[in-house]
Amino acid sequence: MFAKLMGRRPGRKQAKSETNGTGVPASSVKVLDDPPKAFVDKGTAPARNGLNSVNGELLLNAETLKSIEAVNHDTANGVAVAVAVPTQISPMEEDAMMNMEGDGSTPDDPANGNIVNCENLPLFRDVPVSERHDLLVKKLNLCCQLYDFLDPKENVVEKEVKRQTLLELVDYIQYGAGKLSESIHRDIANMLAVNLFRSMPPAYHESTGSEKFDREEEDACMEPAWPHLQIVYEVFLQYIISQDTDPRIAKRYIDRIFVMRLLDLFDSEDPREREYSKTILHRIYGKYMMHRPFIRKAINNIFYRFIYETERHNGIGELLEILGSIINGFALPLKEEHKLFLGRVLIPLHRPKCIALYHQQLSYCITQFVEKDYRLIDIVIRGLLRHWPVTNSQKEVMLLGELEELLEITQSSELQCCIVPLFQQIGRCLQCLHFQVAERALFFWSNEHIVSLIAQNRSVILPLIFEALEKNTATHWHHSVNGLTMNVRKMFMEMDENLFKECQLKFKENEDRAKEIVDRREAAWKQLEAAGTTEESTALRQT
Repeated sequence: MFAKLMGRRPGRKQAKSETNGTGVPASSVKVLDDPPKAFVDKGTAPARNGLNSVNGELLLNAETLKSIEAVNHDTANGVAVAVAVPTQISPMEEDAMMNMEGDGSTPDDPANGNIVNCENLPLFRDVPVSERHDLLVKKLNLCCQLYDFLDPKENVVEKEVKRQTLLELVDYIQYGAGKLSESIHRDIANMLAVNLFRSMPPAYHESTGSEKFDREEEDACMEPAWPHLQIVYEVFLQYIISQDTDPRIAKRYIDRIFVMRLLDLFDSEDPREREYSKTILHRIYGKYMMHRPFIRKAINNIFYRFIYETERHNGIGELLEILGSIINGFALPLKEEHKLFLGRVLIPLHRPKCIALYHQQLSYCITQFVEKDYRLIDIVIRGLLRHWPVTNSQKEVMLLGELEELLEITQSSELQCCIVPLFQQIGRCLQCLHFQVAERALFFWSNEHIVSLIAQNRSVILPLIFEALEKNTATHWHHSVNGLTMNVRKMFMEMDENLFKECQLKFKENEDRAKEIVDRREAAWKQLEAAGTTEESTALRQT
């Protein structure tokens, strides 16, 4: 590990002339009695035990040098060089070394050949209270070890030791931790980051290049490391909700970068991981008020990228579930920021083809907005009509169901502004050849509240849909649609017989007028055909 700190990887040989015979480059280490000015200028304190770097060089304070193997003098530069071998390097120092090297590898990565010995640490209940702090640090460090779960026969004992240690951490944080010190907060955040934050593998269709892809039919890809990840998530959850966790200290480590990386986990293909991420993020939103605007903005950015760029994200439904709870807690009157969120994010989420994966959560969020402010019904309904599908019958059925839910919580006064375009679209759905679309539209008249709204506005609504009702009765191929249409006609006749007869008379006039137009068109074509035939016969005689 110390070799790694010095700028080379373990197992690689370096020329003796470059390392002055010590295995460490002579130009890599300088002994400083005081922190360099760079730390003071940037407002950054030196790392623990004096470890830090400036311009790629490792800087060690003299008091941290426990033993010196050799001292060489660079006669050209006049710089005293010391090769230091610390007696013990803590896990946090190892992380600092890893970050300085910047190769993205972890100190305990089995691929690097650095396997940490799994100690048989005692249980918390078997040690005095005064020693539990140090024991907790050791257990957290042990849990930073990562293992390969693709090979079930590899590191079986070590995996079980880590699993048992994680379970003990859950119980300790939940029941007997007491007030956590700042160093423990830091170590817990580090352990969570090491275990949870990782790059997500590409989906099957992305890795194979397959163009035929249906997200609803694709099998979920389960995380092989879930036996450990599940317990790590449980540690995270207990840490967030624990009364012993001081938000004023924890916010230094559960910061914006940490939250952003947590949001990245919502794209996991494992639904179990997304469920845990949803619960934890919701708890963070409730407990850390300083992060609330940032979390809302970060979620908006995920939605924008999903709507306008990729149309692919595994966690849209879970994020909408969180937002549904957040919207439910919005204070009245609604802020302009929240109204913009409705118009720019929630309504455009009806555009993607995969809306079926998250439509239930989306519908709930929009319903929450309308219940907060009934005046928003005009924006919502016009937005739905703007994104109404042309050839996707399944999506039409879903949007009709959402419209029914919205109309159930709408009063007649708020509906006046959008009643005409709304029932024009419903009329088109009534005579749709896809029987499920027509049937779903006819089910509106099974809802008592919607029937009362229609009865109050029948003089506007019936002329808009009367043609669809008459054509369904006469020509629709599905018997269920025919039966429901007859019931709706009967209902309107009972509401206002005179209005029904007026619409019927007008419909017949329109049909007669349309028939006259068709007859005139056919007569005109016959005249043209006759004229063409006469000219052709005349030309033949002349020749």
